[in-house]
Amino acid sequence: MTETVRTAKQDKASPATSNVTFIPGAVPPRRTKRRSRLWIWLPVVLAVAGTGYYAWSQYKTSTAAASVVTQVVVRGDIENAVTAVGTLDSIKSVDAGAQVSGQLKVLHVDIGDKVTQNQLIGEIDPATIQNRIEIDQAELANLQAQLVSKQAQLVLKQANIDRQRNLVATRSVSQSTLDQAIADLAAAEADVNALEAQIRKQQATLAGDQVDLGYTKIYAPMAGTIAAVPVKEGQTLNASQTAPTIATIADLSTMTVKAQVSEADVSKLKIGMDAYFTLLGQPGKRYTGKLRQIQPTPDIENNVVLYYALFDVPNPDGDLMISMSAQVFFVQSAAKDVLVVPSSAISLTGGSRRDSANDGSRKAEVTVVTPAGATETREVEVGIRNRVNAEIKSGVKEGELVVVGSDSDTGGTTTSRGTGNRSQRGMRMPPMF
Repeated sequence: MTETVRTAKQDKASPATSNVTFIPGAVPPRRTKRRSRLWIWLPVVLAVAGTGYYAWSQYKTSTAAASVVTQVVVRGDIENAVTAVGTLDSIKSVDAGAQVSGQLKVLHVDIGDKVTQNQLIGEIDPATIQNRIEIDQAELANLQAQLVSKQAQLVLKQANIDRQRNLVATRSVSQSTLDQAIADLAAAEADVNALEAQIRKQQATLAGDQVDLGYTKIYAPMAGTIAAVPVKEGQTLNASQTAPTIATIADLSTMTVKAQVSEADVSKLKIGMDAYFTLLGQPGKRYTGKLRQIQPTPDIENNVVLYYALFDVPNPDGDLMISMSAQVFFVQSAAKDVLVVPSSAISLTGGSRRDSANDGSRKAEVTVVTPAGATETREVEVGIRNRVNAEIKSGVKEGELVVVGSDSDTGGTTTSRGTGNRSQRGMRMPPMF
């Protein structure tokens, strides 16, 4: 009976199933709707994942950039020098003065004029001296006339002695007459000698006045440029005490730099060492020379002891002028086209802090950023070093990045000149878009 019931149920269901037609490859409506929703959400999921990865990478880069500051190892020139402030002066100068008193009649030069040696630059009124010369000449002529008279008297006295001697020999006159004649001859000789001495004196006076007459014309004692003219035409000059200056002549073809060096640095200077200076108006141009003198007497200003160090530079174009201010550098050591890093990138390890990096007791190290972003410490050989940069002889290569500090050292916005990255202290997440 059970089988009969099952057969009957199957017979009732068969007509319903026989009316359904199945098409190959067709998808039921409910399944097609679910797959369409999955394709719509897939781009959204990928965008969110990409944004997250970009934010994570930017955060990682920003954190690394904020922690250290780097500098590229480059090739360049470096020097270690003693700096000082100096002024320019002419290598040689002289004051052309008046040696006689009188009125300055003519002044032939002005400031800035170039003069040659023995060139006439001024004239003093010679009238007074010319009058003195005429008086001297007249006095000399008077003395010479007196000398002629005295010489004639001397000849007469000599002849009188000869006669008196003959008379004494014949006993015609007494011996006293001969003695008187001898005395008269001696007096006549003395008068002649006195007049000759007066004549020589007058001749010397005349010669001196003639020299003074020559001093009324003032000539340049050397070739150069007129640097100063403290007098004017028509001014009366008094040369009784000192020789008044007519003009100052300076040789500007070569200039001397007088640099003030502190007592702490003067021991570092050596005669013959290279030196150069720059001017305020030409900061990019160097004028070079060699140290020639260190003056032993210092200049003390406000308890500061300063020594003068001198060196010369040529001035063919006349660009350098007296009293110009100069920034002076005395080169202790220098190198060109070498690997250079900032001095702050070098750290010293081992030995005493008083030892230098080049004496072998302390090792110099730098921290290098690898291409992978990691850092490694290397031992380097340091050459010339100053307050800003240092020469690296071995240990790094050109183009590598060395760590020169950290964000905590700079205390704010830091720049890595090697990579160009910039970060701000305290910033945790960079902008995503």
